[in-house]
Amino acid sequence: MPELPEVETVRRGLEKLIIGNQIKQIKLPYPKVITGDSQAFVTGVLNATFKAIDRRGKYLLIRLSNGHTIVSHLRMEGQYSVEPLGTSPYKHTEIIFELDDQRAVFYNDTRRFGRMVLTTTDHEAVEVQSLGKLGPEPTDMSLTLAYMVDIFSRSKKPVKSFLLDQNKIAGIGNIYADEVLWQSKIHPETPANELSEIELATLRQNIISEMKMAIKNHGTTVHSFSNVFGEVGQFQNKLEAYGRVGQPCLRCGEPLVKIKVGQRGTTYCPVCQVKYSRRTNEVSGTN
Repeated sequence: MPELPEVETVRRGLEKLIIGNQIKQIKLPYPKVITGDSQAFVTGVLNATFKAIDRRGKYLLIRLSNGHTIVSHLRMEGQYSVEPLGTSPYKHTEIIFELDDQRAVFYNDTRRFGRMVLTTTDHEAVEVQSLGKLGPEPTDMSLTLAYMVDIFSRSKKPVKSFLLDQNKIAGIGNIYADEVLWQSKIHPETPANELSEIELATLRQNIISEMKMAIKNHGTTVHSFSNVFGEVGQFQNKLEAYGRVGQPCLRCGEPLVKIKVGQRGTTYCPVCQVKYSRRTNEVSGTN
């Protein structure tokens, strides 16, 4: 699933390519991509101009000149591309926005999980409930240490599962959760409420830094992610934990292992990320 850096990469690409263009026609090969009334969606976007493209967590907020916003979630494998007008739909093209300059915006999704919904601008967080429930963005300004100390103290969930909860911190998925926990030397099964303020400060800084670096490298391509220009990300070449099971830890040389945490595959170092319970002052097993 595209995580925050990948969605931000898509946002920046679309921003460069389509802002100021008018939507002249809509083709809808797969109407189920629209949440709600698909005909009302078409009517609501036709002849509007792309005004701005924002992002909240893993959601794209495509602002239109007529006071509407398209809320788009890529889910597992959704992709946008900009094609010459008249290009035939691909096998998994779900919607086509024909523009006023002989180009068209395609949304393609091999898994058919991505969705779009038309909302009223500035009311999208009310009209799309999951959007309104999102936690803070993983930035210096939004993700404060005070917030993390408070919210982590309320949960006994394994920290890996806690990081994946979009209602706690927006935008972190499986890849970057493994990465920041490895960087912070925190075992992924550690209960969230057992992390010290020092550990949370380290984790916070690693989350913020990792997101910045991943965005700078245009995201991570593990299976199929590509940006609007059809280019793959580059951050997969810099991963330190995710996808490296059996390979030596880049800190200590111990082979990384993989376990399931909350039904999600999780790669970590059994030496650097040792389980430790502050309540019992005991180091436990590595599995």
